[in-house]
Amino acid sequence: MAQILGDINQANDIKNINPSDYKKLAEEIRKFLVQNISKTGGHLASNLGTVELTMALHLCMDFPKDKLIWDVGHQAYTHKLLTGRKNEFNTLRTYEGLSGFPKKKESNCDSFDTGHSSTSISAAMGLVKARDLKGESYRVTAVIGDGALSGGMAFEALNNAARLNSNLIIVLNDNNMSISENVGGMANYLGQLRTGVKYNNFKDIVEKNLNKIPGIGPVVMDKLRKSKDSIKRLFIPGMLFEDMGLTYIGPIDGHDINQLITAFASASKVKETVLVHVITKKGRGYKPAEQNPSQYHGVESFDVKTGRNNAQKKGISYTEVFSDTIMELAGENEKLVAITAAMPSGTGLNKFMRQYPERFFDVGIAEEHAVTYAAGLAAGGLKPFVAIYSTFLQRAYDQILHDVCINKLPVVFAIDRAGLVGNDGETHQGIFDISYLSHIPSITILAPKNKKEFQDMLRYANQYDGPIAIRYPRGRAFEGLEEFNAPVEYGKSEILKQISRGIPEAGQYQKQGGRYSMKDQEVFKADNIVLLAVGSMVETAAQVWLELKESGKEVTLINVRFIKPMDEDLMHSLALSHGVWVTMEENIKSGGYGEKVAGFLTEHNYQKIRLINISLPDQFIEQGDVDILKEKFGIHAKSILKKIQANLEIS
Repeated sequence: MAQILGDINQANDIKNINPSDYKKLAEEIRKFLVQNISKTGGHLASNLGTVELTMALHLCMDFPKDKLIWDVGHQAYTHKLLTGRKNEFNTLRTYEGLSGFPKKKESNCDSFDTGHSSTSISAAMGLVKARDLKGESYRVTAVIGDGALSGGMAFEALNNAARLNSNLIIVLNDNNMSISENVGGMANYLGQLRTGVKYNNFKDIVEKNLNKIPGIGPVVMDKLRKSKDSIKRLFIPGMLFEDMGLTYIGPIDGHDINQLITAFASASKVKETVLVHVITKKGRGYKPAEQNPSQYHGVESFDVKTGRNNAQKKGISYTEVFSDTIMELAGENEKLVAITAAMPSGTGLNKFMRQYPERFFDVGIAEEHAVTYAAGLAAGGLKPFVAIYSTFLQRAYDQILHDVCINKLPVVFAIDRAGLVGNDGETHQGIFDISYLSHIPSITILAPKNKKEFQDMLRYANQYDGPIAIRYPRGRAFEGLEEFNAPVEYGKSEILKQISRGIPEAGQYQKQGGRYSMKDQEVFKADNIVLLAVGSMVETAAQVWLELKESGKEVTLINVRFIKPMDEDLMHSLALSHGVWVTMEENIKSGGYGEKVAGFLTEHNYQKIRLINISLPDQFIEQGDVDILKEKFGIHAKSILKKIQANLEIS
């Protein structure tokens, strides 16, 4: 254990460190982070950039009494080290281990669970107001990045913060980056502010020289102070924050602990909202991360000396398939445009951005704007593809419903990271999108079983005249079952395997008194099984089908394809021939595909059918390896087999 860091075992221990050792402690923390993250993976560059900032906050605050809220929270590793969690870092982002984000259940020094951006100022304001109404006394500080400040919620909070007649410190951690390079007006404005040191230096020189003039010097200086806003505007265009009614301090070198301590001490004395603008360097102290902070934002395990990823690539990813396919489509369709919310690299749009810059739009961390902007583009006759992670798209729910779907506009939602994503935990699992999208009228929702079908679905979406969403998982694109490649047809599922007697065709039944019966002989058997698998679960369902088939069961395997609309013709046929239905999805149970199938069976009075709903429980799912999580929550092939066999035994 590093010499100085070894003396920090609980909150506030840093205050016992000799100030002359602060620089050495920062070096030890960076070395610790690099060594540990190289083994576990995690968010590297953002944490290396906030070491001194975090140290200064801990030197100025008293934990857990004072409250520190990290926007997003992936930069809070040093905070965890300084609050007694360094011995748990070998479990970082593993199942039942240390979270990569603030977690109240881990420590009472984490005052608010976070994982998405632009939320910290609003939450901090709530804590301030609660503090004041209860007559309590503690400091509240929110740390927000310049990328997160581009989010609309942050602006809403800043607008409201100007009316807060009580101390709140907002630390603007400005590293000129979110995950990718920042874009937009706020990024340009902060770029101007970074030159504000010229103003501060000029002001100090003027004050010093004027005060030397006997008699008139102090008088002139007083008049200059009264006109400080006018002087500032000569050097810092706009002065947005002060114009909003906030007290602005900065910009400050975010790697100079003494400057930071002085700024935070001054800010804590003001009875209003103070914004402390801090300039940091993402990836500081580890050359590969400094040179390529985007690449080292979130990393798997890597070799410290070379910076190279240790993991061997396992085939092409769904993100890469999307990247290649949208490039092909863009070459064929000049009306196709692509939109992302600060994630061109993560969503696979980097190549599109370079090849078609005039047709590519990165709107910053602003998912709501991205969706309504896409609606406007579609209304203007273009074909927008909106590429956003499942967990982040939920931030734009109203815009999907109100601006895209009510208007029935041809917007394509490419929903990356749908399903379990693993190590980032509760805030990042993409397990809600079926639930929050499928009840919206006019939207069509698909999920591909493999790489080729994903390509076919993207081509289908390019021609589709209405709102359409394709959800696909993180990681390797499944390349099996490619012998099954029926054309994508609206609302139709794909039969991959079927019972030996075959499934009655949709036209073989007729409606009689609200029920369906066969024109010819009955083929219904109570122990015939049908597996209805959605997207990523088709690969698992194929394993289950094989096990059941080898055990002598009659089993049909269906690739659902269309989550909405459901293939009701096929379902009526299945209801006449299969007594056990197994729905399989990587989504929570509530509002999921399985519940919609249950509703169909109830609506049509199919009382003899036993439904087994394989889905995730209605809870937030912690971090961990995806295979471990699948096994724990019962959507692993072995777990599904056990559920089916248990159901057959008690029937």
